Amino acid sequence: MKIERVHLPHIGLRIIKSAVGVLICFVIYFLRGKQGTPFYSALAVLWCIQNQTKNTVNNAIQRTIGTFIGAVYGLIYILLKQNVFNFGDSFLHYCIISLALIPIIYTTVVIKQKKASYFSCVVFLSIVVNHLLDENPYIFVLNRSLDTLIGIFVGLILNSISLHGKLDKETLFVVNMDNSMDGLAGGVTPYSKVIMNGMLEKGMNLTFMTLRTPAGFLEGMPDIKPALPIIAMDGAILYDVKENRYPKVYIISAEHAGEIEKFITERGFNIFTTVILEDVLIIYHSELVNDAEKDIYEKMHKSPYRNYLNKQRPDDHAVVYMMSIDKTEKIEKLVGEIKESDVYDELKILSYPSREYRGYSYIKIYNKNASVKNMRDYLMNAEEFKKVVTLSDNERNKADYKYSSCDEMVRKMRRLFFNSKM
Repeated sequence: MKIERVHLPHIGLRIIKSAVGVLICFVIYFLRGKQGTPFYSALAVLWCIQNQTKNTVNNAIQRTIGTFIGAVYGLIYILLKQNVFNFGDSFLHYCIISLALIPIIYTTVVIKQKKASYFSCVVFLSIVVNHLLDENPYIFVLNRSLDTLIGIFVGLILNSISLHGKLDKETLFVVNMDNSMDGLAGGVTPYSKVIMNGMLEKGMNLTFMTLRTPAGFLEGMPDIKPALPIIAMDGAILYDVKENRYPKVYIISAEHAGEIEKFITERGFNIFTTVILEDVLIIYHSELVNDAEKDIYEKMHKSPYRNYLNKQRPDDHAVVYMMSIDKTEKIEKLVGEIKESDVYDELKILSYPSREYRGYSYIKIYNKNASVKNMRDYLMNAEEFKKVVTLSDNERNKADYKYSSCDEMVRKMRRLFFNSKM
């Protein structure tokens, strides 16, 4: 029996920073002459330390606001109980505490800081439940607030420290993760997403090359938003994820596309024809013929990123991409006939077996200039990058580095970007 090796994840920098942050809070506690409660400082620093700096700042803001609101309400309650009410440790005391949470949470809603409501309640409860009977609860309120602010400050400082060398912001990193997005190569793991988002936040010039449409990429990588346009449809288009636009497109002319459509449909095939109109991607198709294309349509047409129309493409609409799927022997014959025909001029054709539909193959048709290299060169010139590095998780792509594991590929990207030999 074959025993597979178990690959344990590395101990990341966030884990190390968390432990160091808690230690620093304890050191500060001793330097203060053991004033306050280091437990609250430790909680704050653990909450604030994140993989991305922007998350650290957001968490710090939420924690600070929540601490202030909870401390104010806690102090008000102390004053009222000591000077107005005198119901001791009775059940009424706890009923009033519970009801007091309503204005606390409502306050965070009014000031549009709903995420701080949890911290407000925690601080309030820690004051009025655990320390109301202290000799000087005012000192506790002060120390409670100070303890939290110490933890927040330590977290912000630690997360701003970089232990790496000079960041490589002059290189364009072009990555293919089609296999990973299909669940192969270990899939796109949470680790890989966190590391890529962290590098993007630090200014990494990262883009992706994919056979997929922009919709396919967005569905496969919902948590990754590169600042640079991605190279989609095997180099037929550049798609700007953030702006939802197409800065560069290689098209098949409307007239030539009509000739191709006629050639293919006359042989009994349905064809999905993709056009881009005012930055909107539209897919025209006729009546679906086989089980594979029917299943593809059922899975894809509900997507908010795709617009399927069961009608003939308007004669004046140029085409970006054409696709058919059918039995492998039929597709192979069609590819041969196209290459021998007059319509083959100025085209690039890809044909390969389908992973999802056994016995079926795809044919995909593009403008002959549609290529990852051309789009990569376009980006290089537009952004004035000094060099390019390509990485891929499959054998189909020509790349400087190829890996069978998404995590291994991301770790290589990380080493290159941080100029690290680790």
